[in-house]
Amino acid sequence: SGGGEAWVQGAGMSSSTTSGQGQGDDAPDLVCVVDCVHGMVDALSCVRWNKHQGAVVELSEHGIVVTVEESGCLQAKVYLKTELFAEYDYGAEGRPRFGLSLGLLVDCLNMFTVPGFASPVGIRYPGPDMQLLLRSVGSPDACIHAEIRTRIPDTVAWDYHFEHAGNTPVTFTVKSAILKESIDDLEWPGSSIQIHFHPDPPSVIFKGEGHGDLEIEFSYYANTDLLIAFQCDQELSYRYKYKFLRATTSNVPSSVLKENRGSKVTIGRGGMLKIQHLVSVARLGTQSYHNFAGGAQQPSRIAFIEFFVKPEEDD
Repeated sequence: SGGGEAWVQGAGMSSSTTSGQGQGDDAPDLVCVVDCVHGMVDALSCVRWNKHQGAVVELSEHGIVVTVEESGCLQAKVYLKTELFAEYDYGAEGRPRFGLSLGLLVDCLNMFTVPGFASPVGIRYPGPDMQLLLRSVGSPDACIHAEIRTRIPDTVAWDYHFEHAGNTPVTFTVKSAILKESIDDLEWPGSSIQIHFHPDPPSVIFKGEGHGDLEIEFSYYANTDLLIAFQCDQELSYRYKYKFLRATTSNVPSSVLKENRGSKVTIGRGGMLKIQHLVSVARLGTQSYHNFAGGAQQPSRIAFIEFFVKPEEDD
């Protein structure tokens, strides 16, 4: 099934708890510790566009990749590199993959978040019955355990093979909050949105059609603070279903929008749309700013989110 189950137990003033070792004769594929759950929740929330959403998790020596998709037209990936973890002990051969409920994963991680306090969380896979095991670590007063039932992935993620449309990438970078606001303004029930790139003068036009037309233009020379970067050597125009385009920004948390880093939008061969966001996973009490246009950076504490949207077919 596409859902899942979570079993949770909290223990107040626990004097002794199991360490997680001995939960099976074989060594686990992964044992890791997250010291800032808030940032991981923010990153995963970006790709949670509906309530009952399955995800495929892939483990490797480089980190964890969480993939979600819908209707073969929309796919999102969250890249959680090893640098984001306080500890990352990978012991598997190959790259294990399993499915789970994205909503359950986010809800369980949220239980470990307390405003103003960062409680490290240990993650282990697999448990005795192939569960994903979560547990609070380092707290002398309480311990929270969570088990999320996993499943064999139903399908292999569709193969997108993103390639640039020409010799020069067709791309622009815009403040994340502005991109979200613009896409929200373009809402027409059941409609599609046209994205039009103009190399001269350098600009991007978003056009929605319904009972009337609405256009939003980003002009590079007019406001470089708004359109942070622009690269295009050919005129391109493709249409995308609004509900898929909206999913690329609608769930970006307000905390991420407030930091106002840039989101990068690229059109590839055949009109494949790629939208990239960056989410800070800095430890509580520290600040980490990073954007596609440069500036103060701490790349090791950034989660990368990528959306891929297929264009509508021409009639």
